[in-house]
Amino acid sequence: MQIRELSSDFSVAGQITAQDVADIKEMGFGSIMCNRPNAEEFGQPDYEEVAAAAKALGMGFGFLPISSHNLSLAVIEEFNRQLEELPKPIFAYCRSGARCTLLWSASSQAS
Repeated sequence: MQIRELSSDFSVAGQITAQDVADIKEMGFGSIMCNRPNAEEFGQPDYEEVAAAAKALGMGFGFLPISSHNLSLAVIEEFNRQLEELPKPIFAYCRSGARCTLLWSASSQAS
């Protein structure tokens, strides 16, 4: 798993599985955020599996699925809300980490 730290409170990576959650917690993350829609690709783990694993370990979990076509002010506002409410630091994932990075960047510019 290749993790890219965008700030002290927000890092991104590509797709994870429920089995990765314990390692993510061990790295010190307080929450996981999924920015990938379910069933985007055959065989992709459902976010519910990852969320259940995170919650079982006492972690926060956010779900804000986006595509490159639905980035809007409303999405950025919801992203900011989740950033404020989720325990930090936050580990965000999508297929490659690019959408998470895009969201974080758009949020930083909108602030």
